[in-house]
Amino acid sequence: MPLTLMEASKLNSGDVKRSAVIEMFAANSPLLAALPFEDILGGSLSYNREGTLPGVAFRGYNESYTESTGVINPETEVLRIAGGDLDVDKAMIKTRGEQVRSSQEAMKVKALALNITGKIINGDSTTDPREFDGLRARITGNQLITALLTAPSANSPLSLEALDKAIDEVDGATHIIGSKDMWRKLNTAARQGVGGDIDYAMDDFGKRVPLYNGLPYIAVDYDDTGAKIIDFNEAGPAGGAVSTSMYVVNMGTDRVQGIQNGVMEVTDLGELDDRPVYRTRVEWLVSLAVMHGRAASRVWGITNADVTK
Repeated sequence: MPLTLMEASKLNSGDVKRSAVIEMFAANSPLLAALPFEDILGGSLSYNREGTLPGVAFRGYNESYTESTGVINPETEVLRIAGGDLDVDKAMIKTRGEQVRSSQEAMKVKALALNITGKIINGDSTTDPREFDGLRARITGNQLITALLTAPSANSPLSLEALDKAIDEVDGATHIIGSKDMWRKLNTAARQGVGGDIDYAMDDFGKRVPLYNGLPYIAVDYDDTGAKIIDFNEAGPAGGAVSTSMYVVNMGTDRVQGIQNGVMEVTDLGELDDRPVYRTRVEWLVSLAVMHGRAASRVWGITNADVTK
């Protein structure tokens, strides 16, 4: 059964350092904290994604049923290798203490967490075959919804009707993912009476989690390079690089989930032979799986303007 990173950290209590690193991953990314991960054997996971349900009907006495078969889309997700090495000079540890190494390791973990968070949204294996495809590259067809339903070929301000439709298009929606900019616009719309039910809850780290119509809103911010993960720099239905997106997902078993071959590895390689530094290596075999045709939707072509009804 897939587990969140917080749940996984509790299962590795015998390895204090690894458990601490896993918890830091979750603390540095609300998206990684919410996404469940399933352990798999080998380097890939093959599964059947449901496309169209088979037809059903009533029949009369001595009548037959019309044969109907659902559409199943075979999929294979390949694990990718994410990680990095961290070197800390012996002289720095000698003059500043062992805590220097710990703080540097924490920075490396944060960078990796932010990098993977960015790939969950914007990963594109056609651009870089070493990374997995993110939600932006995966969502197509009926799950791709324009910001204004009455203007399917235009870039438009977000309409609450479009966001509500995106929620309806996901079976058992659990989360909304967007930028901090769009959350502020939703909040403003609620205050000004445009609409939208805004509330707050507390997460595992004691932080306030915003809710839209009862669904947690995951506000992703910057990646490890300092670039906004979701910004007004996307091409919308009308083209240009001036719009943004919001995502509605069902995070759970056989829906939107991460896959991994074991939890991330944290290895203390000790002092290197060729340099007076101590090296720590963090590595994670990881990927994203969207295992149902209605597990995620995307509202796209949202311009930088006030939310409408």
